[in-house]
Amino acid sequence: MDLGIKGKVALVAAASKGLGKATALALAHEGADVCIVARGQQALDAAAEEIRAATGCKVLAVAGDVGVAAQLEALVRRVNESLGGVDILVNNAGGPRPGVFTDMSDEDWLGAIELNLMSAVRLTRLVLPHMRERGWGRVINITSVAVKQPIPNLILSNAARSAVVAMAKTLSMQVAAEGITVNNVCPGYTLTDRVRGLAESNSASEGISIDEVMARWETSIPARRLGKPEEVAALITFLASQQAGYITGTTIQIDGGTTQSLL
Repeated sequence: MDLGIKGKVALVAAASKGLGKATALALAHEGADVCIVARGQQALDAAAEEIRAATGCKVLAVAGDVGVAAQLEALVRRVNESLGGVDILVNNAGGPRPGVFTDMSDEDWLGAIELNLMSAVRLTRLVLPHMRERGWGRVINITSVAVKQPIPNLILSNAARSAVVAMAKTLSMQVAAEGITVNNVCPGYTLTDRVRGLAESNSASEGISIDEVMARWETSIPARRLGKPEEVAALITFLASQQAGYITGTTIQIDGGTTQSLL
């Protein structure tokens, strides 16, 4: 299937590894030129070279922190100058630290909002004028299954990512008539560094091995395994496609059947 995104420009955040890197690679395989952003330049450059070698597409690697507004403004200027305006935006950021309500200070809450909500708000605001001018655009937010079924030890992530979903739903209604879609993808337990870090945290707090934590998670998943970054990337790439133009305002989990809610 031709997804109709050859020659489009995609901006993928947190893309030096994990879900972001897998998504950038999948979009490039479909012929999109991509800009990848992450904080570590060395890992970012390695990811960019890997994507170029695999796809032959243009890849712009820009080091930056999505939680810092001024860096996002500079990032979008570079994309506009180097590749043209952004047609496909994939908002993505690592999660805030785990813990329960009484563990968290005002600084923790504000940091989570800056990292997970405001990064998506700011990047979307920066690329939206180009999408409106073209009459075509895709905004896809990588959130978490926690927005449908909160995870007990992730109160900051549960709250901040749910705010992203509310923002996206409202925005989707405001731009749908302009050919722009806004959707959320909610990965469950997927083999990423973030999930490995959560396993380490659980291991330390519960006094069991990391392998035991991972095995317990797998047992709780109807598919009896953790997801692969490439599987999440495939969903995101379809939502970025021409064929997905009538899908907007949705929040889709990809979790091996874990989420138990009907909606």
